[in-house]
Amino acid sequence: MKRAVFDVAALIARVVTGVIFLAHGLQKGSSGLPAVGQAFRGIGIPMPELTSAYATIVETVGGLFLILGLLVRLVGLLLLLDMLAAIVFVHVGHGVLAITGGWELPGALGALGLLFLALGGGRIGLDGLFGAMFRRRGERRAAEEELAAYAPGARPPEPSNVTTMTGGPTTPMASKEPAEAPRVPRQPSERRAGMINDDDMRDIDALVSDEPPPHRKPPNRE
Repeated sequence: MKRAVFDVAALIARVVTGVIFLAHGLQKGSSGLPAVGQAFRGIGIPMPELTSAYATIVETVGGLFLILGLLVRLVGLLLLLDMLAAIVFVHVGHGVLAITGGWELPGALGALGLLFLALGGGRIGLDGLFGAMFRRRGERRAAEEELAAYAPGARPPEPSNVTTMTGGPTTPMASKEPAEAPRVPRQPSERRAGMINDDDMRDIDALVSDEPPPHRKPPNRE
C-alpha cells in the first residue's frame, strides 16, 4: 500500500516538475541559443555560450524525460546542477521571494531534482517498465537453469558419503562402525552344555543294573 502511494505521488511530482522545466527549456529554445547566451553574459554568468546551451538542453530534454519517467535519477542530478548554478549566479542576492528575483522557484525545483536523484521516479514510468522487464527476464533465466539442472540426462548430485580427492577417483568414506570380532571354532573335546558323554552313560547303566560304577581316573593335573 505504501509503495503504491509513493508511486502515485512520484508520478504527480514528476509530471508537474517536468512540465515546468519543459516550458522553460522551450522558451529558451524559441529565443535561440545566441540570444540566451547574450542574456547570460549580461547577468554575469560565466561561459555564457556553454551554460546557455546546457540550460536549454537539460531543461527541455530533462523535462520531457521526467514526464515519461525515463532516466529519472540522472535527470534529477542534471537539473539540480542547473538550479544550483541559477541560484548562485543569479538569485542569491535578491532574497527568497520570486517577486523580488529571489531563489524561491529555482530552490524548489532544485529540491525536487535532489528528491528524484535520491528516490527515483517510482514504478509508473519507463524506468519502472524496463526494470520490471529485466527482472522478469532474470527470473525466467534462473527458472530455466534450475529446470535444466533436474532434466533427464543431467548429472546427478554426488552422494554425501563420497569424497572427491584431487587427481584421483571418488572413493566412499570408510564406515565408522566397528568390525565384528572373528568367531573361533570350538574344539571337539570341549563339553557342550546339555549333552551327556560316554562316562555319564556308563554310570547310568551301572545304577540301573545295580552294579557299582567303574572307577574313573582322576584327570591329570599339571
